[in-house]
Amino acid sequence: MKQTLLTSFAAFALLVATSAWAADTHTSTKFEGAKANKGTVTHAVQNGKNILTLSDDFKTPETPAPHWQVVDSKGNTYLLNRLVIKGDKFNKSITVPSYVHDIAKVQIWCAWAEANLGEASFDKPIQLAGK
Repeated sequence: MKQTLLTSFAAFALLVATSAWAADTHTSTKFEGAKANKGTVTHAVQNGKNILTLSDDFKTPETPAPHWQVVDSKGNTYLLNRLVIKGDKFNKSITVPSYVHDIAKVQIWCAWAEANLGEASFDKPIQLAGK
């Protein structure tokens, strides 16, 4: 009896931990746009920080200065890091700055041409942890 109770408690604790972890991740719709039209972006909370990560099937647009850009629920845009940095390194993940309070969309923005290359939306705006 004691062993069964202990096993049941452990299973319940694992279920709660898994549910809590899953609740902290959100995946967007597929990117749609002229140059960025593959892949998705996932939001997760890691060590208390809000992280955005592009999926493995995302293809970096071949434009002069593609950047991460987020749009909040009020339509405010926040230009963030470049996608490609020195040495052809790729910013697949970024930490969202603390001044961004929620995220409705993620855009790939060409800072050189000042053009939206593609965007992906979340089902509902993500309220960021710690905000």
